[in-house]
Amino acid sequence: MSKVYVSHNTIVSSLGYDSLSVVQKIKDGRSGLQTISDIKLLDQPICASIVDTRKLPNIAKEPNLEEKYTRLEQMLLVSLGNVIQASQIELTDRVGLIISTTKGNIDVLDHDSPFPRERAYLAELGKVLKDFFGFKTSPIVLSNACVSGLLAIAAAKKLIAQDCFDHVFITGGDLVSKFTLSGFNAFQALSAEPCRPYDKNRSGINIGEVSASALITKDNTNLAKESVVILGDASCNDANHISGPSRTGEGLYRSVKLALKEAKSKPEGVDFISAHGTATLFNDEMEAIAFNRLNLQNTPLNSLKGFFGHTLGASGLLETIVGMHSLHQNTLFASQGFEEIGVSQPINVIKKTEPKPMDTFLKTSSGFGGSNTAIVFKKVSE
Repeated sequence: MSKVYVSHNTIVSSLGYDSLSVVQKIKDGRSGLQTISDIKLLDQPICASIVDTRKLPNIAKEPNLEEKYTRLEQMLLVSLGNVIQASQIELTDRVGLIISTTKGNIDVLDHDSPFPRERAYLAELGKVLKDFFGFKTSPIVLSNACVSGLLAIAAAKKLIAQDCFDHVFITGGDLVSKFTLSGFNAFQALSAEPCRPYDKNRSGINIGEVSASALITKDNTNLAKESVVILGDASCNDANHISGPSRTGEGLYRSVKLALKEAKSKPEGVDFISAHGTATLFNDEMEAIAFNRLNLQNTPLNSLKGFFGHTLGASGLLETIVGMHSLHQNTLFASQGFEEIGVSQPINVIKKTEPKPMDTFLKTSSGFGGSNTAIVFKKVSE
């Protein structure tokens, strides 16, 4: 099988509207999380990251953009538009589109929304993006809890390997909404302080909003300098509980093991892990157990949730893009908020951003319903 690459990319977040500026702020240790008191979202203060869509560049080059497109659509249009432009790829029937999200335009269900309620259907979100950019093929909307973003990369790789497409554009996003916040609050999982994955004094999860986009391609003639090759991927459902992960990390363990097998890589060949790290008791513990079972307990590991919060259906794609830049810059990024280990098994959480020659990284995601996905990425040779 020919190589499949992750190439051009854009991040739209509270830290900025392009990947390079966002990654630089992560490198500088700047978080996009802030305390928010908004009764329309939740009747108590929360800590979250919110995108200021008023400052988004107008990719449509037309007035009153906010009247035609929802907040999420505006974010996706900007991130995806930048990637399409950078790729210089003509949108023929050999070019696919995958959209990863958990709830899409869920905010249009609010009573004060100016948009019709039908806009909340995920298929409508796909139609908006297809029509705006002129894709010739029907979009695939991938909504599998919080593994959606990473799973979209694996799905794109398989579609290219099966000769369905030559290129696949992926875009992912979710919002900080009343619906989402009320759900996590019902679990008593929300923290009013910045989250601290794997830390002894963590107090719960933060929710964040972001849009992220990337090109998956088999063509190596116009790759971004931070591009990576997809060496291996796997997904496994632990079938443990509707929201709680397997206490033994079984689904994550199997996903990583199979991804390493396809990549023909051993645990010691992984330079760092970009982990899921939600800062909840069961998730952090499950990951620590799984990584120990895989002999990855000494591999440098971070969670990026301390910079963005949990961005749901976009998190796996967002964190892959940051991991690509980390690999390209030969720099390990600190796991924001971590000070003292708070899980029962030893893991090597990165405390300080520092240089390190690197070639390969592992990205993992886990989500409600017992879903787990893992992908091994390798730096493209010069």
